[in-house]
Amino acid sequence: MSSINNYFTFNYSQPSEYRLSHDSVFLARRIFEHMIEVDLSNARALDICAGSGIVGMDFLFHRRAANQNVPGSFDFLEIQEIYRDHFVENKKRLGEISAQLNFVNRNYNDLQLNEFHGAYDLIVSSPPYFLVSQGKLSPSEFKNRCRFFIDSDFKNLVLGIVHSLKKNGVCYMLLRDLPQHGVNMVQEAEKICSGKLKMEVLGDIRGTQFLRLAPLSQ
Repeated sequence: MSSINNYFTFNYSQPSEYRLSHDSVFLARRIFEHMIEVDLSNARALDICAGSGIVGMDFLFHRRAANQNVPGSFDFLEIQEIYRDHFVENKKRLGEISAQLNFVNRNYNDLQLNEFHGAYDLIVSSPPYFLVSQGKLSPSEFKNRCRFFIDSDFKNLVLGIVHSLKKNGVCYMLLRDLPQHGVNMVQEAEKICSGKLKMEVLGDIRGTQFLRLAPLSQ
């Protein structure tokens, strides 16, 4: 996929120390294209590792521009409090929309708690790409937490999706394989999902796998 964004939405507020990549905006567009004409009017949605809310808000922007309904509620789960002010500002820049947008300052481990069981019709996520053992850490703790699975691990991310997705729900996410480290993240996800969710690779976004996860009954 080209690195040129042909579907500009709005200028985001984001920390100067760590800027989003085009992967996030391309992910939002691809999810929109896969869900064209899907009725989301009574849906509850979740953006995991949301940062300042770009994936979820871009998706909402595209839905609104296409005159399609949007989820009634959209939670943006992000463990780093530093993102909250940027999220609030991006809500303003997004403009009027019927969805209730909520910044949820919690660890995605919490998605395995009873309060989140079967809670979401739609989950989107552009999580960290690297394990702690891979790559060189930055002097910046904030930047490391954006790039590496530090606050929890990959298995708990997938298990959180398994637990919080409704029986007729769907999750779209990005995963990057790391052959230089001998790690196939897609295969790891398949192992964790086995007997719980079915997983489909829908394509590639700038060298990163675009995945769809859904209950086995679908």
